[in-house]
Amino acid sequence: MKKENLKGYIFIAPALIFIAIIFMYPLIQNLYFSFLDLSQPGRPFVGGTNYKIMVSDPLFWTSFKNNILLLLLVPILVFISLVISYLLYERIKGWKFYRATILIPYIISITAIGLFFSLFFQGRGLLNTILKSLNLDIMVVDWLGSKTFALPSVMFVILWREFGFGTMLFLARLTTVPEELFDAADIDGANWWQKLFNVVVPQLGTVIEFYVFIMIVTMLSWVFNYILVMTLGGPARSTYVTEYYIYMEAFRMKKMGVASAVSIFLFALTGILAFISFRFRRRLYSEYE
Repeated sequence: MKKENLKGYIFIAPALIFIAIIFMYPLIQNLYFSFLDLSQPGRPFVGGTNYKIMVSDPLFWTSFKNNILLLLLVPILVFISLVISYLLYERIKGWKFYRATILIPYIISITAIGLFFSLFFQGRGLLNTILKSLNLDIMVVDWLGSKTFALPSVMFVILWREFGFGTMLFLARLTTVPEELFDAADIDGANWWQKLFNVVVPQLGTVIEFYVFIMIVTMLSWVFNYILVMTLGGPARSTYVTEYYIYMEAFRMKKMGVASAVSIFLFALTGILAFISFRFRRRLYSEYE
């Protein structure tokens, strides 16, 4: 077995070396830059100064708080994806059309989606036009120009785009679940919701855990495009997220060292969550065994 394992590692060594060069080198370089003042000639070493600037900046904490708020979308995405996937599994009326179109938002460019919803949510946009036509003028607001509604509007767009991926992921797993389990639940008199929580959820446990991890990473480090296209961090910097903060510090404020420090912080946070996720997944596997 040891010889076979050694052969396997030899075969994958070129790919591992390539991945290490592509991914590890920039990470190590970024860590090194976080201890330098890159705005000064000679790039002097400043120790943990960049990290001190990071934690003392209220805008950084605003950005991080917004990322935490975005994490609230994760359980909502899981619930919506579970419900819709189970409905499609039961082949509700029009299920073929829904299954064919539900993934379309996910495959559309975020830039295109952001531009569309920027027009949709603006003061004279389609949403407010519809509300006025329904005599709901009291609900008409500048959705992306309001500190109260700007971030929830972006969250809605993220929710609209991302749930299709979870639905298809869960539906693919549902097709492998033995139908006898659902038949037994019917015999026991279980209703639709009882079957969802007592049959579907346990059977999809590892897939749900995987999807939760992917969505956590998405909410922490893959929402930059939404902010850049829809709000530019406004109004009054109320929709800053950590990625956008890094971008502004690096390329607008010319504080590459601080941006590198925030990048390392974000990477470490994601790594901790990945470790927790993998430990939880191992526990799930051991329970199923």
